[in-house]
Amino acid sequence: MASGGNIMPIISKNFCSSSQVALTVRKRPHVVNGGGFVVTDCTHRVIFRVDGCGVLGRKDELLLSDGNGNALLLIRKKEGLVEAISIYRQWRGYSVEYKGSDKPLFRVKQPNLYIVNQNLIKISIDANEYQDKRSNFEIKGYFPDRECSIVDSKGSVIAEVGLEEITAINDLYHVVVNPGIDQAFVIGVIAVLDYIYDGSTRC
Repeated sequence: MASGGNIMPIISKNFCSSSQVALTVRKRPHVVNGGGFVVTDCTHRVIFRVDGCGVLGRKDELLLSDGNGNALLLIRKKEGLVEAISIYRQWRGYSVEYKGSDKPLFRVKQPNLYIVNQNLIKISIDANEYQDKRSNFEIKGYFPDRECSIVDSKGSVIAEVGLEEITAINDLYHVVVNPGIDQAFVIGVIAVLDYIYDGSTRC
């Protein structure tokens, strides 16, 4: 697990903090502004926005932007015959400079429950300018209950999802990101989980 001066940028080092960061996720009504969700910090400042089909008009595609509306990450579900019969269905996160390249920043692998009877979701990050080897993560817990964590290959928690104590409503929950971890990457993974289980970003 990254800590102190040991940062793990995936989208950008600008989203890595030297201290633990608590973010609040609030889902938006589909009928009002196309669904998706906004992410705020402890001062209620908007840090990230996630839009899906209700805004983009395209199925199985998500867009992560910063608080100023600048696009950071395009997330797409990989389609095709191979994926349909594969053990895993795959989501890929690309930088905004994506121009048809087949090299994503990260992959989220969702078990195909028609083939394998288990819910373990895996995440992989290829070697990049910040790290010289592949990194692997997985989801522990159950996202629909807002009780889950992203853990690395050593079992260390890099981020945790939990309900806000004052509401206990699934539309409002918090994400605690540990020091050095890329917050944009974590929210990108949360965006995929939201689509898979809740569909606030679906049409």
